[in-house]
Amino acid sequence: MSAVPGGPPAAPAARPQRTLKAPVEFRGTGLHSGKEVKVVVRPAEAGTGVAFVRVDLDEHPVVRAVGANMKARQRRTCLQDGKAEVYTCEHLLAALFALGVDNCSVEIDGEEVPGLDGAATEFFRALRDAGSVELRATRPIWAVKHPIYVRDGAASLVALPGSGKLTIEYHLDYQARNDGGAGARQIADFALSPESFEREIAPARTFVFAHEVEALRAAGLGKGATAQNTLVLGPDGPQANALRWDDELARHKILDLVGDLANAGVDLDAHIIATRSGHGLNMALVQRIQEEREREQDQGEAPLDSGLDIRQILKLLPHRYPFLLIDRVIELDGFQRAVAIKNVTINEPFFQGHWPEQPIMPGVLQLEAMAQLAGVLLLRKLENTGKLAVLWSIDKVKLRGAVVPGDQLRIEVETVRARPQLGHVRARSKVAGRLVAEAELKFTLVDA
Repeated sequence: MSAVPGGPPAAPAARPQRTLKAPVEFRGTGLHSGKEVKVVVRPAEAGTGVAFVRVDLDEHPVVRAVGANMKARQRRTCLQDGKAEVYTCEHLLAALFALGVDNCSVEIDGEEVPGLDGAATEFFRALRDAGSVELRATRPIWAVKHPIYVRDGAASLVALPGSGKLTIEYHLDYQARNDGGAGARQIADFALSPESFEREIAPARTFVFAHEVEALRAAGLGKGATAQNTLVLGPDGPQANALRWDDELARHKILDLVGDLANAGVDLDAHIIATRSGHGLNMALVQRIQEEREREQDQGEAPLDSGLDIRQILKLLPHRYPFLLIDRVIELDGFQRAVAIKNVTINEPFFQGHWPEQPIMPGVLQLEAMAQLAGVLLLRKLENTGKLAVLWSIDKVKLRGAVVPGDQLRIEVETVRARPQLGHVRARSKVAGRLVAEAELKFTLVDA
């Protein structure tokens, strides 16, 4: 698939976002907590992404599956937002990602997603059987243009330019121990598609070496592990179940990596080479991907996934010069997230009276720019047509750095909660990747 004979591969075409046709329910035991958990995966509107809802906690806090919420935990993926967290979610996320289900609300009555078969087959087949529907929004695609590399000791992950799809190559190398502990060397390599995932990756089970079991249990982990959902590898190989493939361990590592890459929030055109990597390094790669996407957008190197020009902004906001403080919305993720830019020049009227000899953009105006972008995000909803977003609460404000003429302010807002008459967003501003301000804003929506 080349643009010209012998030329570079053509960019893959953008596809519509998808959600489920019907809810899907799972019940089971957490691999690490040993607790019984119920999960209901429900359809959601475009731009929601995968949002876990802790229905067992007061106010049902939402934890979105995004790179910023990934936290380092031993032997599992953890997503945390505030005090709410969800862990061991990588197998469910991998199944959703492989199926191209981009938006869903995952109601969970505990902190750990059930382990089920110790792999992703049960998740995949139930979600596939529920069916999916296309939505009126485009799924972002991001292509690796130059190598991205993360490393931790002998473990590494390299993302290279792809050929129009996501391919993953995993090199597993556990050295045998002097005390008789098992070792393993395997290589697996797959191009991701729903068919290859179901057939070649989803059935690969989680595993542990026999010499690790005691330490894991001492750490409070593996309470729900059984011979049916976990391979235990002794000096002579699996203790209970035979391997489904000679390279099942490497395939399971690919399964985990796919689930962690789902938190990037985009379809990926890349070839990824993994060597001895685990969840911590996977998280580092997801965050590097996000940083590179932001850099490309800020420098105009990448086509915008979606956005609004100044004329479209003026149709949504009542603000005008000199108080309109966003120049362009460069990314819109449904009604969940928005990114805008403000080019700060010496001609700004506020510089005439605010430290004119050492011009610095007032922090309150950075907050106003965040509030205006939040207004754009909230007022795009059809149900909010003809309304005004009136700011009535600002919390957790931190001004972390000066903004001066010549800077380009990157403003990001993310919906925490949206109701018919209430909006709650988390906002932050950056300059050249440096965080300069952050806050939480609440609005009431009133008739204009």
